[in-house]
Amino acid sequence: MTETERRILAAQGYVELSLYAEARVELTKLPEEAGGRVDVLEILLLCLMAESQWAEALALTMRLCELEPEEPGGFIHAAFCLHELGRTNEAVDMLSRGPTALRSKPVFYYNMGCYYARLGDLERALKLLRQSFEMDGSLRAVARKDPDLDGLRPALQRL
Repeated sequence: MTETERRILAAQGYVELSLYAEARVELTKLPEEAGGRVDVLEILLLCLMAESQWAEALALTMRLCELEPEEPGGFIHAAFCLHELGRTNEAVDMLSRGPTALRSKPVFYYNMGCYYARLGDLERALKLLRQSFEMDGSLRAVARKDPDLDGLRPALQRL
């Protein structure tokens, strides 16, 4: 294992432990040419998101979407950053334009449900949330605590 690989693995481990400052330290010690690697960009993205640095994270997600246009992760994160920046209509558009593989991910339907709930389209939100719950029942517990869904609490209990 090279020193670069060891540092990337260490940074990933720190992220898994929610030790984002430590992960960033590992990333700063990487050689400059490693900075453009997708795995390195993804680690940095998770750090930025954990630190609520939404604008910086959004810029990074756009780069990931360009580097891997068929991978759903960049689009999911980009839409989330847009939503956190108060640009929820753009978040819906981002996910809608994403790769076909997005539609196989329960988080696609969950996040779209949250975005439509915030935009006031409660019927569409409930339909999308129902689909996400059918794909991944653990999302029901997430929905119970999600502030984006506060306006849907009674209806969510019936899903």
